[in-house]
This record gives sequence, structure tokens and C-alpha cells, in this order.
Amino acid sequence: MGVLQTEYEFILPKGYVDDEGNLHKNGKMRLSTAADEILPMKDPRVQSNPAYLTVILLSRVVTGLGNLKMVTPKVIEGLFSGDFSYLQEMYSRVNQNGANSLKAVCPKCEHTFEMEVSSNQGE
Repeated sequence: MGVLQTEYEFILPKGYVDDEGNLHKNGKMRLSTAADEILPMKDPRVQSNPAYLTVILLSRVVTGLGNLKMVTPKVIEGLFSGDFSYLQEMYSRVNQNGANSLKAVCPKCEHTFEMEVSSNQGE
């Protein structure tokens, strides 16, 4: 039986531009907990606008982005819409469906990365 992977690396398609103009593309997302999905419901921003739930949720599970010290709701709000959609899709994939990926190593530079693997069995 394998070890459960709880954190996943990603590269944003466009990247987050901080207040100083620095671009941040590489990040990590962890699996969500029940608290990640329940506690934001008490947030007044979510109560007044249910669509804000995704912003709070992503700010809780994205554990790193570039060299930012923290990923806050303000950071998530500042993402380009394509990157926001990318993270929403990734969140769904790793939390509901399980990620179909494997770790790979580049034979030339020895960089470790994850590759998605599609399973077309029975489709």
C-alpha cells in the first residue's frame, strides 16, 4: 500500500503578479480537510457572497506560491481568471477524484516533476 500524497506542486498558466511586479507561478496545494470546507461558511464575506467561498478555500489549501510569505484571500483575488480556474479544477481533481499523476525525473537535468496519467479504462 502506497503513502497518501497530501501536497501537490503546480505551475500557474499565467502567474500571479505581486505589488512589486514580481511574477509567481510555482506553487503547492495540499489536500483539503473538513475544516477547510466548513469554517469559511462562517466568514461574513462568504455569507454575503457565496461565490467568495472558493477564494477563501483556495487561500487555505494553496500552501505556497513563488516566494510569497503567505497566500491570502487578497492573493487569490489577484489571480488572473485563467489561473483561478486552473486552481479550482486542480482542487476538484485532487480532493474529489484523486490525482492521477506520477513523479518523473528529467533524464538530462534530473529535475523531479509530476506527470498526469489518464486512465481510459472502460470509457
